[in-house]
Amino acid sequence: MPFTFKRLGIPDVVLVEPRIFRDERGFFLETYKRSDFRAGGIPADFVQQNHSRSRKDVLRGLHYQVAPMAQGKLVRVSRGAIFDVAVDIRKGSPWFGAWVSALLSGDNGRMLWVPPGFAHGFLAIDDDTDVHYAATSEYSPEHDSGIIWNDPEIAVEWPVESPGVSDKDARLPSLRQARNNFIYKGEEKR
Repeated sequence: MPFTFKRLGIPDVVLVEPRIFRDERGFFLETYKRSDFRAGGIPADFVQQNHSRSRKDVLRGLHYQVAPMAQGKLVRVSRGAIFDVAVDIRKGSPWFGAWVSALLSGDNGRMLWVPPGFAHGFLAIDDDTDVHYAATSEYSPEHDSGIIWNDPEIAVEWPVESPGVSDKDARLPSLRQARNNFIYKGEEKR
């Protein structure tokens, strides 16, 4: 299997490490293989691909879509690096309001699986950082939601005190005020 799947402090969030084949010509890696991902506990089928470029110290998030258009996201970086964050927003979850993070870069090839029921955000830590993510549902403006990046209840330890944030993201509500219809259903089958 060309992937290693590592469950983080919130077990539903998975760090995916691909096997990278490097030689004098460059490198090759697989970024997704349905059978391997299913065997690794990620039963996602992706319906939309997104690509963003950010300058250093730009923060995007914390974003999610509510059900029935909830999105799982497989996040990866092809150039630069990000501090990537997933926040559990499932009501009744033992990890409600907790966050996990991973460093994703074009060099390390790592990917982060952020399942539905989690808010997602990232901080670019290099200039011209390219982030790609595959989503399990299409973007739906009427289901779009989010949480303010610096909510003190969540207390993400971002590596920058004053990141660049969009006007929209700067106006997002707190965890307790955000629109949220996710309910924790107990231990997922792994």
